Amino acid sequence: METTEIGTSGITASRIALSTWAIGGWAWGANTVDLERSIDTIRSAIDRGITLIDTAPVYGFGLSERIVGTVLSGGLRDRAIIATKGGLQWRDGKVRRNSSPAHIRNEVEESLRRLRTDHIDLYQVHWPDPLVPIQETAKTLARLLQDGKIRAIGLSKYSPAQMDEFRQAAPIHAVQLPYNLFERQAESGILPYARQHNIAVLCYGTLCRGLLTGTISSTTHFKGDDLRRSDPKFQEPRFSQYLSAVASLNRYARECYGQKVIALAVRWVLDQGNTIALWGARYPEQLDSVKSVMGWKLDEMAQRYIEKVIRHTVKDPVGPELMAAPLPSKAALVA
Repeated sequence: METTEIGTSGITASRIALSTWAIGGWAWGANTVDLERSIDTIRSAIDRGITLIDTAPVYGFGLSERIVGTVLSGGLRDRAIIATKGGLQWRDGKVRRNSSPAHIRNEVEESLRRLRTDHIDLYQVHWPDPLVPIQETAKTLARLLQDGKIRAIGLSKYSPAQMDEFRQAAPIHAVQLPYNLFERQAESGILPYARQHNIAVLCYGTLCRGLLTGTISSTTHFKGDDLRRSDPKFQEPRFSQYLSAVASLNRYARECYGQKVIALAVRWVLDQGNTIALWGARYPEQLDSVKSVMGWKLDEMAQRYIEKVIRHTVKDPVGPELMAAPLPSKAALVA
């Protein structure tokens, strides 16, 4: 397993992180959560050399964190780096942004309880909150860092200007953003900023909601609250364009590297700098391809070919905008 430093925090993490959003069940079409298999998935990830476990209170409204805490409290805490988040609240199943100091402090305590630990390794603000001054949030996290409640600070979906303001009051060790072969908006601002300031980049959506696994076809159906039911990428005419691109990339990966498109997609993310690829899994077997990503790199010819395939097949590209958390109302400031 390849490893990298999380900014200047002194923490070394695996370059593949387990994303536990799907384990929480919410927004992925799961009516129930298979607790035993979820536990096995986290254990399997650690056995495969994955040390970074990414979760959040909103993933299953506390369920994901509780499952992670159950697993790690069974003797695995010293083998794992916990990354969780704050700055969102939910009422009656509805999620809103809230990065007020009081809410953040309360969320940290609740996360520590669910995770069964006395510290969080990487604490990330889930979304910028336009109703709360950025430096107020930053000062709160700086104090939590000083108190030892957290070991590193991360931001998610903040712009370079917002990060500049945040850094006036607290360090930034990591930034989390959507980034994959099909969603590249981060290249115009956040990625260069992270390189300039030695900030680690956690890339979620590495497999683009499953598109880049190579297992989704035109007959795949998404059920329940699965967010892909409203994702424009999974609606025609775009769906056929993206599936065509995946098919071409899969053929290329097999012919040139003896790998599947899933390995090609994750390797591409890892080759973009100080990046960590978040790998979502609900079952242990969904991690079987992790080992195929390690130990090789894409050469310049491969990079050019990938760009050509995407440019020629995806005529109507769309970003990850549907995944944005709703903006808060003033009432949301009441934690």
